Amino acid sequence: MVDEMVLTLSARDLLTDDLAACGWSGSALHLRSVAEQLRRAELGEVDYLAVCPSSGVPVAIGGVDYGLREAVGTLWQLAVHPAWQSCGVGSFLIRTAEERIRQRGLRRAELGVEEDNPRARALYERLGYVAYGREADAWDELAPDGSVRRYETMCTLMRKELP
Repeated sequence: MVDEMVLTLSARDLLTDDLAACGWSGSALHLRSVAEQLRRAELGEVDYLAVCPSSGVPVAIGGVDYGLREAVGTLWQLAVHPAWQSCGVGSFLIRTAEERIRQRGLRRAELGVEEDNPRARALYERLGYVAYGREADAWDELAPDGSVRRYETMCTLMRKELP
């Protein structure tokens, strides 16, 4: 006998009030960065999404930036709560982000995936993303001692033409 669980998910804009429940997505420094992006969302520069089960508490979050490349929605800061990974939540988040991009009249989605994250890259490939280049990326993170350090990585750039 195979047990199945059916997930009922919804997507909405992430709210500042949601951040207290999103500690699973990163450090306090990361959540401050997300809060800054929510200010950009108010200006229409980005969309920042929350995927929620019936409880309304976000189990996945991620953004779409419309200002990085012309005529492109760039997905970034995608995160799924560890307990909800491999349940289709990431796919739902990405499909929702793609729909937001289409609603803006754009037909291309892009993202960068760290080269040491083959699991995420496999998901993006399953969803139709194709690698087209590489790019160094960096951001501030909290070190174990509480200081802020610069994290540097190499990313594979991927794109998808949206119908």
